Order: sequence, then structure tokens, then C-alpha cells
Amino acid sequence: MQTPSSEPRYRLPQRLALWLLPPVGAALIRLLGMTLRVRDIGPAGAHADEHPETRAWCLWHRSLLCIAWHFRARNIAILISPSFDGELVARTIGRVGYTPVRGSSSRSGAAGLLGLQRALRSRCRYAALTVDGPRGPVYRAKAGAVKLAAQIGGGAGVFYAAPVRAWELHSWDRFLLPKPFTTIVIGWQPAVEVAANADEAAIEAARSAVEQSLERARAAVEVEIVRLRRR
Repeated sequence: MQTPSSEPRYRLPQRLALWLLPPVGAALIRLLGMTLRVRDIGPAGAHADEHPETRAWCLWHRSLLCIAWHFRARNIAILISPSFDGELVARTIGRVGYTPVRGSSSRSGAAGLLGLQRALRSRCRYAALTVDGPRGPVYRAKAGAVKLAAQIGGGAGVFYAAPVRAWELHSWDRFLLPKPFTTIVIGWQPAVEVAANADEAAIEAARSAVEQSLERARAAVEVEIVRLRRR
């Protein structure tokens, strides 16, 4: 498993980017985050605080920046792609307060899940996985979070976050950049149960349930955003 400290051979422009961009990015996340407000919605009892036994949490990739500041003190390990772009992200979120674990739901999957398990055993309270990352397709969940939940127990938690006012990038995931002083709406859904002895069919059923639950959360957040914009 690659960590930010086990550095491969980067070209000079990449080394300069790794030296400059993470501290700048972390500072911008702090500055932006201090202007944001948060509104939680969802069924009664779905919020993470009411389910401490749930330690594996799923979100769509486009929500990452929306929650980067809000959850910084929750002692969270985040699975990050082993690519160069992933190295930039890992070094940035490490400065904000997260524990980056290198791996992916599509490549190096076993190593990534093992790294998350180690982080949860040693120093982290939660693990977060962008289940349609690192390259999509958008809104199509991979099975990594479900497999982790089967290994650690507590089910797979689900939430979606989006800003009332945002810039939307023309990227594969339509990544969201919150505008300063906006409200982030976080939609929670009940955790998806995953049995410890889940076979391939049960893993697929749980993966599909996570995907559907994330889409319910996204729909609820989008309805709430429309309501808030009309106020």
C-alpha cells in the first residue's frame, strides 16, 4: 500500500506541484470552510452521530469539497487514488485533518481496504469512501465500502452533500465547488446492513442498496436546495 511518505519518482514539475499545491489547497479549504453553514436533513435516526457502530461511510465523489472542512475533526480515514492527482489530494487533506489511505475501488482495491482496516484499528474512528470514484461512472457505486463494512461490522453508512450555491465543474463527476457563505445541505440515509459472512450475491445486493440509498439522499438534498433558493 502506497502512503504519502512512500514517494515514487516524480518529474520536477510534479515535485514542485506537490511542494506548492497541498499547503495552498489546505489553506483555501480552511478559508472557504469557515464561511460555510451546514444543514442536516434525512429520516429520524439516520445521522452518523446516532449510529456510532457504523464506521464505513459512502458518498459520491462530487461531494468531497462540500464536507472537507465540516468533518475535519471526526478522525476519518479517506481512501485516495494511488495516482499523481491522488497524491496531491492526499497531501492536501492530510493537512486539513484527515488520514489518507492510498488505494482505489477499481485498482489496488485489496490494498486500499486493508489500509483502511489498519487505520480504523490504530487511530481512526471512521472510514469514508467516494464509491463512484476515482473515475466513475458517476452515481454508480463500487463494492469497496460494502466489502469493508462486511469486514468491520456496523453496516455501510450513506450521505450526500451539496451547496445551495456552487460552481459545477465540467468533470466526469460534475464536481461541486461551494461558493463562499453558502449553506451545505447534508442528506443522511439509514445504514445499509452487510452481513459478516456475505457472499458475492449478498455483496452485490448491498452495493446496489448503497447506490439506491445515495440517490435517495441526493434527490432529497436537491429538493431542499430548491426550497432554500426560493426563500
